[in-house]
Amino acid sequence: MRRPLSTRRAPRRLAALAAAALLAGCGTMIPLLEKPPLPVAERYPGQPAGGSVAPAAADVPWQDFFADARLKRLIALALESNRDLRVAALAIEQARAQLQLRRADELPTVGAGVNASRAPGSNGSIVSTYSAGVQISAWEIDFFGRIRSLSEAARAQLLATEEARKAVQIGLVAGVAQAHLALQADEAQLEITRQTLETRQESLRLTRLRFDNGAASELDLRQAESLLEGARVTLAQTTRQRALDENALVLLLGRPLPADLPPAVPLGTALALADLPAGLPSDLLTRRPDLRQAEQQMVAANANIGAARAAFFPRISLTASAGIASNQLSGLFDNGQFAWTLAPSLLAPIFDAGRNRANLEAATLARSVATAQYEKAIQTAFREVADALAGRATLGEQLRAQAAQATALEATYRLADLRYRNGVASYLDVLDAQRSLFAAQLAVAQTQAAQLQNQVLLYKVLGGGWTEPAGSSTAAAPR
Repeated sequence: MRRPLSTRRAPRRLAALAAAALLAGCGTMIPLLEKPPLPVAERYPGQPAGGSVAPAAADVPWQDFFADARLKRLIALALESNRDLRVAALAIEQARAQLQLRRADELPTVGAGVNASRAPGSNGSIVSTYSAGVQISAWEIDFFGRIRSLSEAARAQLLATEEARKAVQIGLVAGVAQAHLALQADEAQLEITRQTLETRQESLRLTRLRFDNGAASELDLRQAESLLEGARVTLAQTTRQRALDENALVLLLGRPLPADLPPAVPLGTALALADLPAGLPSDLLTRRPDLRQAEQQMVAANANIGAARAAFFPRISLTASAGIASNQLSGLFDNGQFAWTLAPSLLAPIFDAGRNRANLEAATLARSVATAQYEKAIQTAFREVADALAGRATLGEQLRAQAAQATALEATYRLADLRYRNGVASYLDVLDAQRSLFAAQLAVAQTQAAQLQNQVLLYKVLGGGWTEPAGSSTAAAPR
């Protein structure tokens, strides 16, 4: 027996409808995103034209940038135990799960179910119906790309969190290096202060001896005592600052300082590379993860506009089931008959009190905010690099001049002390020379640390610190 023509055409119509649904679901209403022009100058202040053959900071692993074995060990420990880095790694997993949820909405949820119903029949009897099979419940066919737009937004957020983790690592590497250099500077200043304290103790002893023998006045004695106590004040201040800097380093490490650290090296050998090419401001867009993070957040905000636009159009959902049915529960799986249902539905917005329009306006404004934040991130990065370059251009000359000043003051102190011992000059000249020499020596140590910290800062703001050597697993997500 041949089936009626309408019955034979039904599967073809259903297949055509499914194909149309798939084709319609391939598009979205996400607007074209145009990046804003670079809101900074083409070059950094004072930067000459021409390029450099040296490797860019973003291409130099931190293991190659730092020469101090103790510092390398500290950075490796921080990458393993720092809590901020751990939170950033967990945020990636959270964003990945959110993306999986959005992608799951694009596909139907199929479940197995058993149903039973009882209803009165035409002759007053009770009719029982039992069914078992697979079911699809309210699957939204994404004709206008609402779900796909939300998936695109979730994907961009995942990329943003991955870039955020890289930015956290860059900040952590630079933070550990600068905290270590601060500790090194504290140690250098403590050594200078201890030596000065010993010198002033000896000076006080000689002055008291001269006072007891009538060769010095009480004014000279009290001035020597004052100078000694001033050195003790500086020693206490520097000791306290060293403790604070060590606490800051421990916080960055996420664990106490181990006892088996390699020995510290002098400040001047802490870094292997003293010069890094700055490149052009446009290079930062690809080298700094925080800028790529801001860009992906702008992409996510733009994708949300597509979802808000699609909300103005009807939502088409499909509920379907296929299985076996029987009037007897005992015969459901023995002699049950094949049964299926297909129930598409369409919901078109008519009146929503302006909710969809407000959602679209909010999404559009959110993209404007994300764009402004992206531009601000570029401007901030430009300023950070310009500041670091200004420091590199001036701190070297400042250190050279302060070292020369300290050398001259050391000679001045020796001459003043010699003249005083021979009765040619007053003790006030010796005191002034001691104060000036001590201040100059401390300034040399501080400037040397500032110069090295500025090099670390330049390495950071140019995007260095998140790449790893081939085969290295140091930057793996913390456990």
